[in-house]
Amino acid sequence: MLTLNFPSFPVLETERLILREHALTDAHDLFQMRTNEEVMRYIDRERPKAIKDMETFISTFNDGFKQGQHIAWIMALKENPDVMIGSIGYWRTNLVNYRAEIGYMLLPAYWRKGFVSEALIKTIAFGFDQMNLHSIQANINPGNDASRQILRKHGFVKEAYFREDYYFNGKFLDSEIYSLLNKL
Repeated sequence: MLTLNFPSFPVLETERLILREHALTDAHDLFQMRTNEEVMRYIDRERPKAIKDMETFISTFNDGFKQGQHIAWIMALKENPDVMIGSIGYWRTNLVNYRAEIGYMLLPAYWRKGFVSEALIKTIAFGFDQMNLHSIQANINPGNDASRQILRKHGFVKEAYFREDYYFNGKFLDSEIYSLLNKL
């Protein structure tokens, strides 16, 4: 069975980005991102009500990393590593089957500049090389064409389309599932 046991939080770097651990000081920026209707348009989750919700989220998420359940990074520009521009990471880790779900979001000011693609390259490599994942899954809202395109660009293939499999805000929604296998 897969285990996620890192001695410290792995900071990753790309050409323009630092991918680092969530800090409580990110709560305000994270709140701004997760309450932004443009960002959340295709992310069918409850919106936080207060910055305190994000502080709790960060603490809970960091505890989950320490317990080997998941890992997620704040995306920040190298020239300003304390300011979050987005997030990317693995959750819903299926340790028995060496599989994890990847997710990402980015503030609109940084859209269409290649930041998600840059972060995906690094986190996919980390998932396969350091986490020893066999497969990476992505679950998207079928209306999210931008996410579909970026997943395909990075080799993900569509595995399934589930009709009305997700209940949110009083209605049943569809899900589209993509995956990438470790070719090693």
